[in-house]
Amino acid sequence: MSEPEAIGHVVLNVSDVERSVQFYRDLIGFKVSYRAGPNMAFLTCGKVHHDLALFKAPAGARAYEQGQVGLHHFAFQLKSYEALQDAYRRLAAAGTEITGTVDFGFMRTVSVADPDGIRLELFANTYATDEEGLAAISSQGAPSGPSPTYDPLGPEPPAPKIPAEASPRMTRST
Repeated sequence: MSEPEAIGHVVLNVSDVERSVQFYRDLIGFKVSYRAGPNMAFLTCGKVHHDLALFKAPAGARAYEQGQVGLHHFAFQLKSYEALQDAYRRLAAAGTEITGTVDFGFMRTVSVADPDGIRLELFANTYATDEEGLAAISSQGAPSGPSPTYDPLGPEPPAPKIPAEASPRMTRST
């Protein structure tokens, strides 16, 4: 069976495309790659044609409801802890409600909601390579119980040590 190479893009129905473009462009850091009037915009992280598409929701569409079946949140990787700190400062200065910061060990996150209340997460990995991060989550798992928070304006906490016997373990359900 062939496997997906990566998640290609996220498409959101939004109540106001321009307001959402401003949020994702000015506060999150996307670039607009294509606009089709007031009803559609494609945004990019700079490498592919689009990573995020924003479509005007149809008239009468129900607002996003947290906790319903469907999207819980989506996340965008930033290149470094310093970039995550910059994003935190930019969001806080704009008055965006920060809904959480979590130190998962293998990554650190800042969570917010977009103008329509859709939850998103910005994160920076704590390991130098994807292989190290995979080994860490495979050997340690994600934290359970209350989420471990951190001070996003403080110095970067050290990444936890990966046990010497750790190797990436992945399973596929059939």
